[in-house]
Amino acid sequence: MNQTSLPDVADAASSRSSPGVPDFGTAARFWFKLGWINFGGPAGQIAIMHDELVDRRRWVDEASFLHGLNYCMLLPGPEAMQLATWLGWRLHGLRGGIVAGVCFVLPAAFILAGLSWIYVRFGALPAVAGVLLGLQAAVLGIILQAVQRIGRRVLTTPFSMLLALGALLAIAVLGASFPLIVLCAGLFGLLVWRVAPQWLPSMEDHAGAAAERGVVADAAPRLRSALLIAVVCVALWWLPLLAVRAWLGPDSTASTMGMFFSKAALVTIGGAYAVLPYVAQQAVEVHGWLQPGQMLVGLGLAETTPGPLIMVLEFVGFVGGWTHPDLASPLLSALLCAAVTLWATFLPSFLFVLPAAPWIGRMREWPAANAALTGITAAVVGVILNLALWFGWRLLVQQDARGDVFVVAVAILSWLALSRWKVGIFRVVLAAALAGWVVTGMWTT
Repeated sequence: MNQTSLPDVADAASSRSSPGVPDFGTAARFWFKLGWINFGGPAGQIAIMHDELVDRRRWVDEASFLHGLNYCMLLPGPEAMQLATWLGWRLHGLRGGIVAGVCFVLPAAFILAGLSWIYVRFGALPAVAGVLLGLQAAVLGIILQAVQRIGRRVLTTPFSMLLALGALLAIAVLGASFPLIVLCAGLFGLLVWRVAPQWLPSMEDHAGAAAERGVVADAAPRLRSALLIAVVCVALWWLPLLAVRAWLGPDSTASTMGMFFSKAALVTIGGAYAVLPYVAQQAVEVHGWLQPGQMLVGLGLAETTPGPLIMVLEFVGFVGGWTHPDLASPLLSALLCAAVTLWATFLPSFLFVLPAAPWIGRMREWPAANAALTGITAAVVGVILNLALWFGWRLLVQQDARGDVFVVAVAILSWLALSRWKVGIFRVVLAAALAGWVVTGMWTT
């Protein structure tokens, strides 16, 4: 087996660049910008990345994006952040994956830390409702455009349409768990591949577009490299947590949070909403880190700030550290617990993605795996549509009549700006935020 090192792995994908691939600095700036505007939970974040990376910049081909999405949907943890990590790896190797994953989370972490401090210190948040309303309305339009765009490319056979519809009904009407939907969709894909392969939508055309769009080719998988990266990720995950445990003691708030949220990171299959009831019950009733009403406040903050929805756990860590301080300063204790919570929640995502990165794109070369993932792709369209409907309904019921009119108008205009007028997504988001600030300001005067 070839000897290799981390630098070799980092350069494995980036060494075979082509004209369509951005330089590392350009890509890093994009990931940093994305971290500040990735609103809307996984559906909105996936929609933004698809629009920017596949349609507008053409850094990633359709097949690679969908295969990466399918793989990340099977993992515990925030699927959109994991997808960004893999796409960053595909463009620039190990360093690209690390930068993409970190930038996806870090801006939201700073924003939520500031809002958490304002909440525990003053008991109220600043008057930013208008800006947030505009952002949420724009995200609704972004999600709808993503469903339309991805659906048009993926749902090309009656069977794929039935899978998407079945996934939508299963999760929206029957309340089926996301892992169960993914499992059934994969099994249906395998079954149809065996008995009627023509029923499955073909991914070959999309796969062939990779060379035209200048996507970096997948690095040759190396087991030794994957094991080395996995060992490094495990060490980075646990050594800081063990250091906190040795420093403050096993019964300290920070150490307890590190252990608890490390376990939670392994069971978050199906998105944040699948694990939040468990986390809320443990954080409120077992550990007493915060009150039930405070958990709802944290969820509201996480929904209206960029980053994965699971960022609500940072709020739990901050409030728990503030109310049960390990240090003389409640603020320093809160920041320490928030940092420990973030570390335990998001570090495992790099472990799940980076060692396996060279194999993810190659799954489409395995007929059985490709059939299962193709079935999952169709089901994911239904899941994203359900998220769009759920998000839109929740947004509308929170407003009065004029708020509903504003939300619908901004969502439609955002959809038109992206799909018809080809306006950049960053401009759409900023314009919506400004419109929300202006309009709600007029309502209060």
